[in-house]
Amino acid sequence: MEKPRVRLRRSLARMQTIDSLTLDVAEPVGSEAFYERAFGLGRHVGARAAQTPSTGFRGFSISLIVGQPSSVDSLYETAIAAGATSVKSATKGMWGYGAVVQDPDGVVWKLATSSKKEKGLPARQIDDVVLLLGTSDLGASKKFYVDRGLEVKRSFPGRYAEFNSGAIKLALYPGRAGVAKEAGVSPDGDGPHGITVHSDAGPFNDPDEFVWAPANS
Repeated sequence: MEKPRVRLRRSLARMQTIDSLTLDVAEPVGSEAFYERAFGLGRHVGARAAQTPSTGFRGFSISLIVGQPSSVDSLYETAIAAGATSVKSATKGMWGYGAVVQDPDGVVWKLATSSKKEKGLPARQIDDVVLLLGTSDLGASKKFYVDRGLEVKRSFPGRYAEFNSGAIKLALYPGRAGVAKEAGVSPDGDGPHGITVHSDAGPFNDPDEFVWAPANS
């Protein structure tokens, strides 16, 4: 199978940015091979051996935003071929076209575009990676991140907040169950979130115990 060719656009603005994500998994080598085979994410998403296992939904999802439906289809197909489980097959919706898969470690990945029609030749370029966190108090979490230098891109009080945070965008949603419902999975889960966010803003644990650490680069 041809190796995915995915190019992430980078923000040129000076701000607190997210450099990469590290996911806690059972077998890091196999998981990193999945990220590359399925999505071609390179250094932006890595894995390490979990010290404390997490089961079920982890309270977050990762979205890969692309330019047109054929790009969603391509990423969905390589994810399934690499061992992911389909949660939602690719379909048109109110806001565009998308699909949802769960990787072998249970992490939820959303593949989406705001376009319902093709804009050009088939391509596998990822325009944005978005980390969506479920928060117990969206307003408090938004203020927490603003106080640590993240710049708000858009915000709908009590419903959604998104930040300009470089190669990986941060978004907040009300409640763990809200993120699970939006993705189409059960909200049940035990153990830590099993993700570390590498950023210029860290290190710290946020109000919902998501772990942030210094950037890798």
